[in-house]
Formats: sequence, structure tokens, C-alpha cells
Amino acid sequence: MTNPADKEPPANKRGLLLWLRNSFLTGIVITAPIGATVWVVVSFVSFVDNSILPIIPEKYNPETYLPINLPGLGLVIAVVGLTLLGALTANIFGRTLIGFGESLLRRVPFVSNIYEAVKQIIHTIVTGSEKSFQDAVLIQYPREGLWAVGFITADARGELKEFLDDDVVAVFVPTTPNPTSGFLLYEKRENLHDLKMSVEDAAKLVISAGLVYPEPGKKNKKLKKNRKKGGSSTTEQ
Repeated sequence: MTNPADKEPPANKRGLLLWLRNSFLTGIVITAPIGATVWVVVSFVSFVDNSILPIIPEKYNPETYLPINLPGLGLVIAVVGLTLLGALTANIFGRTLIGFGESLLRRVPFVSNIYEAVKQIIHTIVTGSEKSFQDAVLIQYPREGLWAVGFITADARGELKEFLDDDVVAVFVPTTPNPTSGFLLYEKRENLHDLKMSVEDAAKLVISAGLVYPEPGKKNKKLKKNRKKGGSSTTEQ
């Protein structure tokens, strides 16, 4: 009868296999983020190029006179075009033209609602007139006893504030691993647990499904400064 121990690989061979496995996993850890970043950037540039270049007349397209294609040319043209458009709308003629176009859009029932919503969101993000995400919190969702990571976006206002009649805030609870979708919930501040981690760290936690956790003791210094100036804060439990 054969001894099972005789079938085991020698210690030096097991050490070699372990080293090869660890080296392979280390290579993945190093190259995966770089590869993913390069893929996202290249995909975005290619998308803009394929969207902008086809609408440029052939005689005005620089690639017509060049022996090679220039990656990112469409992106450069888009940036220059948006800059010129922004400069144009800064004068009276531009504002009048934009106002006329908006008045036409507002007359279209369904399109007007989409336009106003998108305009308000983009204006808030670009100008920074309000904080997009004020705090990272824990909220009991979808039922009591289960906790989800959420982000306070604003205080309840208008009709919602009158109906709820409490110190209630809007909390966006993102989905994993795609944080661009989620649920908008209204909850009392006293029922939220304020997290010390920054909004960026909390977002990484959600995207990674809990695998990427912020360094211990790392706090959002910017958030603390805002609170000292009288910014919003939630009750820690």
C-alpha cells in the first residue's frame, strides 16, 4: 500500500509554487488598477473622438490633411468649442440667444421637465453652490437592524419639510458596485450614525463591496473645517 505522504511534492517544490502564486497575485494587484484606469481614459477619449469628428466638415477636419489619426483630437476640439461657447454666452447677445432657446424648451411639456432637472444638477455640481455630498452616514435600510452606507445631500425643503415636520435630511443610498444608481431616502438626523471617514473613502467602500476600507484614524479634515464654520453635522451614536 502506497503511503500518501510519498505523493506530496517536496518542500522546495511547494515553496516554488507558493512563490509563483504570490508573485502572480502581486502582479495582478499592481497592474489591474493601472490597466483599468488606462481603459477608462482611452474609452472616454475614443467616445468623444467618435462623437465629435464625424460632425466636422471634411475640409475643416485636421485629420484630412494629416497622414495619421490623432487620438484625442475630438476631445481637444470639444474643449475648445465649449470654451468658446461659454465666452459667447457671457455677453448680452449670448445670454439673449440662450434665453430664447430655453423659452422654447420650456414650452415642450415633457422635455422642459428633463431640461430643468439636468440644468439644476449640472449647475450645482459645476459651480459648487451647494455641497453635493455633505456627510457619509450609516442608515438603517431596508429594514431596522440592517445598516447601509449613505450620503447626506440636503435638508428637507418646501412641501417635504412641511409634511415631515422634523429635522429631516435627504440621504442618498448608492448601490454596489455601481454608485451612480441608488435610493433617495428622507430620515431624521437623530436616526443616522455619522461616520468619521470622508465621503471619498465611503464611496470607495461602497464600490469595492466592503473590500477597500479607509486607513484607521483617517478623517475628513475638510469636513471638520466646514463644521467649525457652522456646517451641518449629524448626531453620533
